[in-house]
Amino acid sequence: MRRAVWYYTIVCVLLILVGACKENEKNKKPFVYFKNYQRTFNDLNDRHLSSAKRLGITPLKASEDLSKADRDLKEIKSCKLFQVDKLTHSEPYLVPEACDLLADIARNFKDSLYQKGLPSHSIIVTSVLRTGSSVKKLRKSNGNASANSAHVYGTTFDVAYARFKKDGRKEAPKEKLKSVLADVLQDLRLQKKCYVRYEFKQGCFHITKR
Repeated sequence: MRRAVWYYTIVCVLLILVGACKENEKNKKPFVYFKNYQRTFNDLNDRHLSSAKRLGITPLKASEDLSKADRDLKEIKSCKLFQVDKLTHSEPYLVPEACDLLADIARNFKDSLYQKGLPSHSIIVTSVLRTGSSVKKLRKSNGNASANSAHVYGTTFDVAYARFKKDGRKEAPKEKLKSVLADVLQDLRLQKKCYVRYEFKQGCFHITKR
């Protein structure tokens, strides 16, 4: 008799678990990809420049002049929130407001991945503060680089959308990571915290603090 009761209890528990799994699958929403990157993130250079000139430093001639900046600059380093790429034509410095924006983007990105059940990744910063000399060097190797760039004001940075740093063993599809990052940027953009331009050839989002 006891064995029959025990068997019946086990069967009931298994049925409940199976039902719960089916219910979870039923309620699980499909991943919705972001659409129209270029159409959405189309803040032109004049908008970036207007905000950069208002909030940023007076452009510097060379990296040796960083200590002479007329506004405080904060050095950004790779951390748990984001990865700073190997910089070849810029210096890892931003004005405090832009630093805060970068941290918000990185933190919101990780939170959104968690909420969507995706493996943790970090964004990669690919370009930051440019000096007059670094702009000249960049224009020699990249004809699309603008001589009148918001990067020289310390308010602007680029974040890759084709590359992400994997935080653990699991890796999410790049298109999903790109889509989540776009959602995060659009949310901050609608809050009027930044301007964003989608740069197709460079594989990055060009972001300026508003």
